[in-house]
Amino acid sequence: MNVLVCGARGFIGSALCVWLERHGHRVIKGVRHATQADEIHVDFAAAPDPKTLLAQLHDIDAVINAVGILLEHGDQSFDAVHTRGPIALFDACHEAGVKRVVQISALGVETGDAPYFTSKLAADRHLQSLPIEWQVVRPALVYGTNGKSARFFRALASAPLHVLPAGGHQLLRHVHADDLAEVVGRLLEADAPTRQTLDIVGGEEVEYREMLAIFRRALGFAPAARIDIPGVLIGASAALFEHVPGSMLTRDTWRMLQSGSTADAAATTKVLGRAPLGIRSFIVKDAAPLRREALETWRAYALRFALAVTWIWSALASAWLHPQAQSLALLARVGLHGTVALTALYAASALDFLFGLATIFRPERRLWCAQIGLIVFYTAVIAIALPELLTDPFGSILKNLPILTLLLVLLSEETRS
Repeated sequence: MNVLVCGARGFIGSALCVWLERHGHRVIKGVRHATQADEIHVDFAAAPDPKTLLAQLHDIDAVINAVGILLEHGDQSFDAVHTRGPIALFDACHEAGVKRVVQISALGVETGDAPYFTSKLAADRHLQSLPIEWQVVRPALVYGTNGKSARFFRALASAPLHVLPAGGHQLLRHVHADDLAEVVGRLLEADAPTRQTLDIVGGEEVEYREMLAIFRRALGFAPAARIDIPGVLIGASAALFEHVPGSMLTRDTWRMLQSGSTADAAATTKVLGRAPLGIRSFIVKDAAPLRREALETWRAYALRFALAVTWIWSALASAWLHPQAQSLALLARVGLHGTVALTALYAASALDFLFGLATIFRPERRLWCAQIGLIVFYTAVIAIALPELLTDPFGSILKNLPILTLLLVLLSEETRS
């Protein structure tokens, strides 16, 4: 068959392409930026033109929509990518006479209230209303070594402390990407039933807390300490962290986790003709590369958090908490008096506060260089004007050394200018 896979460069889409090509299908890959002979331009975020879609569907026997985003970014909104783009594609398939359409949706769309779910459900229902041969596949969390969610969960598992939202009792039934690809491939066969909606899951149901423990053992780490966090606190944290670039914790992802990701495996077993893989069978023999990757994933966030707290606390303490008279007395030792000293005190506090905010929201190479420069300047001034602080038993100045080291690590790993 000639099969168009939209989202072919994505995690699920690429697994589908491998399976289809291995089984003799001719795969045309729908991608945002086509560069290869077997690729065509399909960008749901840019409102696909119906005439262009019709032309692209010439001689196509089946279409698989594997386009999806977990977080909104720029012009990639849930409404555009999950609803309006797929609907335009499905309508074009109907008009072009495509024999079969498979929509990769998500488990939980019928009951979930997060925009991720509702946007996918709208596309599902539109496809189900068309007089064509359709299949709606709703997978649970999809596992694959290179999958974004898999990398995220491995990173959480590698941390020495497992934070368990609402006790971590949410039920999950991960499906392996290879099993999902096989399911979709078999649904394209001539004798496969059509106009059906299938929940596709893995062979083993585990709680969120157990999943982390399984991944941690597989990575070669000793058991982690655990702490239960009330759901209300996780919700509040999600509202804050969704504004942090790259954060996987948002209000939507929290609601999705609360919904769980599990269903009966009977439908998956029937299509595969065997039991689907369970989470314990996902484990790779050589875990060293995955262990390094997991640690690298959260290390920068932990360092940035510690650094941001240091800057912000320093700002608050200098401006309001530490006795102002003592601060002004120290500034007098470096030649600053009266209004000039007071201005310098609050200006330095404001700069520290801005550095703290930028560490969270705008991390980049120039920021780390600026912070290094400021700390070196502060240290030099204090060493010359207030040498007694160098022998402070609490190490008030010596502590600049580990902070500088932390900044050098962030600087060496930063890819942004």
